[in-house]
Formats: sequence, structure tokens, C-alpha cells
Amino acid sequence: MTASLLLSPEELDRPDVTIEGDRYRHLFRARRQRVGDRLRVVDGRGRARWARVARVDRLAGYLELAGEAPGNEPETWLELCVVPPKPQRLTWLVEKCTEVGVSAIHLIHSGRGPRSYGAGTLERLRRVAAAAVIQSDRSLVPEISGVHEWRELAELTSGSETCWALDPSPEPTAGVHTLGSACLVVGPEGGWEEKERQDMEAMGCLTLALGPRILRTETAALVGSTLLLASSQRTV
Repeated sequence: MTASLLLSPEELDRPDVTIEGDRYRHLFRARRQRVGDRLRVVDGRGRARWARVARVDRLAGYLELAGEAPGNEPETWLELCVVPPKPQRLTWLVEKCTEVGVSAIHLIHSGRGPRSYGAGTLERLRRVAAAAVIQSDRSLVPEISGVHEWRELAELTSGSETCWALDPSPEPTAGVHTLGSACLVVGPEGGWEEKERQDMEAMGCLTLALGPRILRTETAALVGSTLLLASSQRTV
């Protein structure tokens, strides 16, 4: 399996790059890369290139960058607007939804799920997302923002061609098909308030039902995201 490494956009534009610190330990200690090995380097913004290990010293490694590599990104740009669960479960949500191909994760308030996080928590979640990008061979690190007020939801979803809102139903939604860009809104385990349902209907959100079972927020977010991304199938 070809190793992957996250570089800055500026580094990705260079003909060669020096790898030190944590990245050196990951690549040459944990992954045991050697001179001559080929790997894939990405900039977190959707670009990827091939690289070759040119030299390895005691504290640094040196890569020669080559041609363009596959970005391995879904054809659908999917943004997730989710009422956040408890921190440990939110970490799992960010990691797994990043792995399957979600492009942005916006944390939102709702009447039955108020929760706030500090800047430190958001930075930690961004590191989790970056690690998940490398794990899954993606090239785009999802934007993570919030916690947004409910009134901001209309603006957050306005750039998507299709908006889906998860809601329990005895029968799963049939004929789901999404291309281009989409947004998935996932509520708290206590469910949406009636006013929130009305707001989403006014925004033009379509109801996405996964069946009669009541899922935890992070499970619902992962299953719903996977369903929408799988409907487009092709990657770029």
C-alpha cells in the first residue's frame, strides 16, 4: 500500500521537500519508508502528487516530487450540518465522515441539542480530520466550523444544489441520487422540534429517512453521508 503524507500547498508546488519532526517520525519510523520508495503527497485542498524518497538522514528525509496523482475525492461535494454529540462521539463522527468523503462539517445548535466548544476543541477535530485524510488516501481536509446558531443554517445550506434533512420514518427514502453538491442536516437524538422541521422545509430540504431504527447522531451522520456519497460513486 502506497504511503500518503500531508504537505502545505506551498510545499506541494516545489520540486523537492524536506520532512522533519512529527512527519519524519510518521513516514520513516512508523511507516518505514526507504530510499527509492514512492508515495503520494497531498495539500489538504484536493491536490495530490507522486513523490520519491531521495535520501533519509537521522533527523530528516528528502522527497523529490513528481507528477499529478489521483485526488481520490468523491464526485459529490457533501457538506454535513450536524447537531454535535458529546466530545468523544463527535471525534468519532469527524474521523469516520472524513474517511468516507465528507467535504465540510458544520456544527449547529438546535432546540434539543445545545452544545458549545472552545477553539481548542475545533483545532483538535481538525487534526483528527487531517489524520483521517491520510488514513483514507484522500486529498481534501474537510472544513470544520461552529458551533453555528440555528438561524445560520439557511446560509450554510444555500450553496448546495440539494439539501437533505435526516428524519426517522418507518420506510427508508427510495431513489436517492445526488450529484454536484449536497448538504446533509443531522439533528440530535431527541429529534427535531416542529419549528425546525418547518424551517428546513422552507429552505427546500428534502427528507432523508434511513428506516424505523433510531440511530445515535454520529451513526446517523455516517450512514446518511455514505448513502449520499455512494449515490454518485465516481471519484475524481
